[in-house]
Amino acid sequence: MKILCIGRNYRDHATELGNAVPTEPVVFCKPDSAILQPRLPFVIPSWSQDIHHEIEWVVRIGRVGKFIEPEFAWSYVDAMTVGIDFTARDLQAKLKSQGLPWEKAKGFDGSAVLGAWIPGPIEPGHFAISLEKNGIEVQAGTTADFIFPLEQLIAHVSQYFTLKTGDLLFTGTPAGVGPVSRGDELEGKLGGKSLLRLRIR
Repeated sequence: MKILCIGRNYRDHATELGNAVPTEPVVFCKPDSAILQPRLPFVIPSWSQDIHHEIEWVVRIGRVGKFIEPEFAWSYVDAMTVGIDFTARDLQAKLKSQGLPWEKAKGFDGSAVLGAWIPGPIEPGHFAISLEKNGIEVQAGTTADFIFPLEQLIAHVSQYFTLKTGDLLFTGTPAGVGPVSRGDELEGKLGGKSLLRLRIR
């Protein structure tokens, strides 16, 4: 199982970080060891002073595919949820300034948090996601605002990576990313339904 992630898929998020709006999907990977086990808190690593939350719509791949045509993309999705892509922003900035890969800032242990799965088949459509921190909404968006819709994402990544059953695709985060602190409580929602609750330690 692999975790494929899309960066800068919301125009407002790219803008808030001072990044150029991409002309093709920005793809990076997390190892399977990045998945935080259910019911465990997220522990801020000792080597970072600036861990940011990024709420995302996440889909799970249900069958093997390669060079998938956009019109068939939805048939490869067997479940969806929300997830948090935790990012060590300070380490990421340091690595980027040196022209180095930034997997360490994105793929560290516990950096991929998943909500409860909504099983498919998933009909094509648009889905609203949001994140509350200590009861206050800090991120909200809809997949209608994607720069690259799901059909295009699956077609693009399947050119480079064979998609296998159980693979996960994090599809990008809306504006509002920000730091977390010990004691914070996070709640992720899909279509207004709470699927993810997490304490920060």
